[in-house]
Amino acid sequence: MTAAVETVAVMTRITPLRHLSRAPRAAAAAIALALAAGLSGCADTSPSRSQPSFYDYLGVPGATVDAAMAASMISGYRANHGLGPVSVDPELDRLAAAQAAVMASRNDIRHALDGDRQTKARLAKAGYVTTTAVENVSAGYRTLAEAFSGWRDSPPHNKNMLNPAVTRIGIGIAYAPDSKYKVFWSLILAAPASAPAATAAAGSPASATTAAAPAKPAG
Repeated sequence: MTAAVETVAVMTRITPLRHLSRAPRAAAAAIALALAAGLSGCADTSPSRSQPSFYDYLGVPGATVDAAMAASMISGYRANHGLGPVSVDPELDRLAAAQAAVMASRNDIRHALDGDRQTKARLAKAGYVTTTAVENVSAGYRTLAEAFSGWRDSPPHNKNMLNPAVTRIGIGIAYAPDSKYKVFWSLILAAPASAPAATAAAGSPASATTAAAPAKPAG
């Protein structure tokens, strides 16, 4: 796949204050969407937890994002568009966490920080061969609900989440206390070369086939 046919989405840099000022509305929209997709049962309702994990505040040292919850939210959203679900891939989780860590260490929000401009090429170099691979990289979101809502409302990021070919995801965050963004995100969506690609339902969005311009985040 050439650079001309791989969709990637890079979030425009903004300050966290502006970014978070719209967060309550964005988070509410994300949760409403998840509930509409029948995902409320995915929340941890044990007595020890006072809120679902998509509301966990991640702007602290040692925070980790709930990958299973992310897969459930994205799968529910895809179902609303006639698309198949995605599942968590531990290797993609590891690669996403590594990408987030690199961005955090350099205070930079880009896919290509070590020479590989295509997500697919970067994964292949790490030993993960795919037929399709796209990625959302962002910074500034403090909860999974904010990140999901922001990606949904940004056309290039949204197109990646609704790519009909992907079947697996990995998601990672990295905390950078000295950065104005604080939390850096990578969401990788892919179809392993050894697994059959998902089939899009009739009338579902077409596969992303053009390079996406930088998008302003909504959320």
